[in-house]
Amino acid sequence: MAKGDIETYYEDGLWKNRPEGNRRASSTHDTKAEARTAGRDMAVARGVEHVIKKKDGTIGETNSYPRSRDRRRTRG
Repeated sequence: MAKGDIETYYEDGLWKNRPEGNRRASSTHDTKAEARTAGRDMAVARGVEHVIKKKDGTIGETNSYPRSRDRRRTRG
């Protein structure tokens, strides 16, 4: 992940968001859906990538904002 990209991850029973390079979470949520929405909003506002991790810590999904930055040229 590049510096400033937003990471959504699970830790200590909560879903959290933080910009890459930060040690502390910027927001905490009870559900993954809530954290994902908040993380997406943060990534859109900053124009960076949003990395959504699974509960086990592996990367489950990545999204680039704005979409023109997406490395893949396929839709989906």
